[in-house]
Amino acid sequence: MQKGLVLVAPLNWGLGHATRCIPIIKALQVDGYKPVLASDGAALSLLKEEFPDLEWYELPSLKIKYAKRGFWFKFKIIIQLLKLIKCIRKERHFIKNLSQQIEIEGIIADNRLGLYHSKIPSVVISHQLRVFSGSSTWLTSKLHQFYIKKYDECWVPDKAERPYLSGKLGHLKHSKLNLKYIGVLSRFELRKEPIKYDILILLSSPEPQRSLLEKRLLEELKHYKGKVVLVRGLVDGKDNILEDSKIKIYDYLTAKPLETIILQSKVVIARSGYTTLMDLAKLNKKALFIPTPGQFEQQYLAKRLQRHHIAPYCQQDNFKLSQLDEIDFYSGLNASIFSRDLSLIDAFSLFEGK
Repeated sequence: MQKGLVLVAPLNWGLGHATRCIPIIKALQVDGYKPVLASDGAALSLLKEEFPDLEWYELPSLKIKYAKRGFWFKFKIIIQLLKLIKCIRKERHFIKNLSQQIEIEGIIADNRLGLYHSKIPSVVISHQLRVFSGSSTWLTSKLHQFYIKKYDECWVPDKAERPYLSGKLGHLKHSKLNLKYIGVLSRFELRKEPIKYDILILLSSPEPQRSLLEKRLLEELKHYKGKVVLVRGLVDGKDNILEDSKIKIYDYLTAKPLETIILQSKVVIARSGYTTLMDLAKLNKKALFIPTPGQFEQQYLAKRLQRHHIAPYCQQDNFKLSQLDEIDFYSGLNASIFSRDLSLIDAFSLFEGK
């Protein structure tokens, strides 16, 4: 039975918010809903590539850029808080106007904090119940929770009980938030593939840090004798570039080709973004993580994985090829964490109306 429209709107900050919405969009389609897309920049381009037949809208952009030096990251983000609040106001204006143009049965906003509506069941997806920012963590967390409370529900892409993936980010001892733990999300499916590559490099983070890491890794790997594949995370780039017989470079890959290359790779080098962790866990991969300099959440997740003997990490400026040897001494990410406390189809019952 065909149901109504559900707006799916991920934040454009890296590609992770958009990619983890892919299984939600597919589940909505299976359950008879008609997803409508809304985002901006690379996140919107990615979703349009994955779902070319779906209607879409462009949202106001935050245009977040990371500092060149990790030391300045927190200061740059704090300076942009006013810009964030302005963007939230624009989102409020957008959803008010859109609800007058089309009949929406539900809203799913992935870390978009202004897309709630008093007459439309509204969900925010976030694994960041705490927003780490060093000494200002209490402030950024309170601000984030202030906006989360405006939604009918907050879906946390993790398990409520151990073993879970997000640690303190997605779990509070005491909370008045209406939380639903929907299990970690991934667009990928585990299957058998022969190993073709010794190393896969997955890049996805705002500039200039994405380019700085790419340059560092290619410099370290130029004398490496094994086979390397690099996925640069540039949605609007070329299909692929062959540099030489050892390193194959893709600017961007859609879900299925990327899934295949991950499965065909012995080890992965990647940022420790939460969506990347979920994807690699789904595919049972071993990895070395390099958190974005100054990005407190990625630093926390990388350290947590190393502390639990799951995967090693290193700082961007300290990467050496020899550090890949450490991966063998860690268990790797595992799909066992993908059991769900609540199915997505059950979660969609919220959209039966207020």
